[in-house]
Amino acid sequence: MTDGFRKIELPENSKKEVSSETKPRSRKSIKNIGKFLIAVLFIFIVLAIAIAIPARRLHASIQKSTAITKESYAAIKNQNIEEASSKLKELNQSLLVIQKDLSRLAWTKYIPFLGAYEADAEHLIKAGVAAVSAGEIAADTIVPYADLLGLKGESTFVSGSADDRIQTAVETLDKVTPKLEEISGRVAIAGTELDAIAPERYPEKIGSIHVRSQLQTAKVLFSQTAKLFVDAQPFLAKLPEVLGTKEKRTYLVIFQNDAELRATGGFITAYALFEVDKGKMRVVKSDDIYKLDESKKKKYPAKTPILKYHQNVFTQELRDSNLSPDFVVSMKEFETMLVDAVPDFPKFDGIIAVDTHVLVSIIKILGQFNVAGRVFSAENDKRCDCPKAIYELEDYATKPVAYVREERKDIIGTLLFQIMQKALGVSPSQYWGRLFQMFLEEAQQKHVLFYFHDTQAQSGIESINFAGRIKATDEDYLHVNDVNFAGAKSNIFVIESVRQEINVGGDGVVTKTLYINYKNPAPPSNCNLEAGQLCLNGILRNWLRVYVPLSSTLLEFTGSEKDTTTYDELDKTVFEGFLTVKPQGSSEVKIVYKLPFKVEKGKPYSLEIQKQPGTEDNSYAVSYNGKKIEEFPLLTDRKLSIK
Repeated sequence: MTDGFRKIELPENSKKEVSSETKPRSRKSIKNIGKFLIAVLFIFIVLAIAIAIPARRLHASIQKSTAITKESYAAIKNQNIEEASSKLKELNQSLLVIQKDLSRLAWTKYIPFLGAYEADAEHLIKAGVAAVSAGEIAADTIVPYADLLGLKGESTFVSGSADDRIQTAVETLDKVTPKLEEISGRVAIAGTELDAIAPERYPEKIGSIHVRSQLQTAKVLFSQTAKLFVDAQPFLAKLPEVLGTKEKRTYLVIFQNDAELRATGGFITAYALFEVDKGKMRVVKSDDIYKLDESKKKKYPAKTPILKYHQNVFTQELRDSNLSPDFVVSMKEFETMLVDAVPDFPKFDGIIAVDTHVLVSIIKILGQFNVAGRVFSAENDKRCDCPKAIYELEDYATKPVAYVREERKDIIGTLLFQIMQKALGVSPSQYWGRLFQMFLEEAQQKHVLFYFHDTQAQSGIESINFAGRIKATDEDYLHVNDVNFAGAKSNIFVIESVRQEINVGGDGVVTKTLYINYKNPAPPSNCNLEAGQLCLNGILRNWLRVYVPLSSTLLEFTGSEKDTTTYDELDKTVFEGFLTVKPQGSSEVKIVYKLPFKVEKGKPYSLEIQKQPGTEDNSYAVSYNGKKIEEFPLLTDRKLSIK
């Protein structure tokens, strides 16, 4: 195989030269690599020491701040405003120490990978300093009002009668409003710093701790809270005027009976005019809604829904004017009719609506009341499996079906007056804190609704969602609205549950199936007029409207006992039907529709669910492409984000 090739022999000394030159070079390369590794190791050691020493100090500072944070939270939870103010000051100083310790590691931001986390830490601490500063200013602002708000601490308004203390406090509210801008500025800084943090760069979990989701939740929660505070500023700035600091204000309080559910929360039963002068309140006038309707100088033909769904009602009355699910729209309708038909009715500056849920919550705090020989308490009454106050109210003042009592006494007005006298006639620290917190909770759950004539105050009250408005949104939306057109109080007993199935196709098209179930497990009342008994549980005649995104397409609507209709209202598309629910019976509707937009892959699916005022514990369940996402009682408006 080697034919044609001549073997070349190298001289012996040549081989030796090659091997002798190769060895020194190899040793030299290894030596250089060794030096390099030593240098790298030295750099890593120096970096580790440079990071470890300040990091150890930083860790100690963080532990100290964590302890102070827990103490601050405990003070706030215990409603000790003075201690909370002191602890927030201490926490603020502690965070500034952390910020200083962290600055010693600022150079690490130039190290690849590590730098992003150092930058996030800086943003987080800056956000914390700004947020705690805002809390500190807020606490210092509230401290003088501790007694009035029922908080622990020394108040500056501790002398004189309750009325005197209210008046002094309200007159000094103007000193609070300038602080709002300062607080808002700190909150805005905190929000900007938090926005700079990217949760997606963090792992889902470290051990048992859900890191990424907690960061995302914290960002969203703070963003919503900050927006709420900033948006509420117009109302907070107007609050002194709302409470009559400059000139007295008059408000019309209407009582909505949610046992007979209507669009804005309940059947309008009674009203009271309250005058507020520098915080001091007095009842100007109160009466039954039927008396007010009887005083109208004009008659109006009933509107289409009443003619279509109500029984034997052919005229439009004030008590039936809250047909729109948007409280402000309904109250403007009520007010227009009132001013036109009862021209001598006193002028007022706004309308506040309350329902029976508020009444029971107040009685739980203030204790029982005796009116017209009846005891109004929060104890359960077996006759209706509801609070005794509700049964007594219905037994005494409810209009039987198709019959109007000529001598209806003003029990609601009397009860409201007694409540006000008891709440204001004692030391503020005894009831006011609990009452204040209760009213906030009731407003969040839409058992208290506000409509002010002052546009700035109204804008502020709408921003904190206390005005019962139907919200505008570009995302998926749902609002189920029920109206009882029967006269009986069957909504005390009816249990409502809503199940919605969201199906998203591969092309992004969204088809939704909605099941709304109504169940009345209670036995019927004797609603025969000749029997003269209380008709609480009769047949529910339910006008149903489902509000969905504008331009949604109805595919199927079953379960309605009358022809269904589809139309646009309040910047939404509405699917309307009608059903009845008998005592110890049930009914269900099924609605299938297609949304007007598609879902983009990779983006979360957002759904806004708005609660109907006057409802309580309606059950909601949501599934997405066959998988149950969440099930909950709808206590407040709810926004879901589905990944």
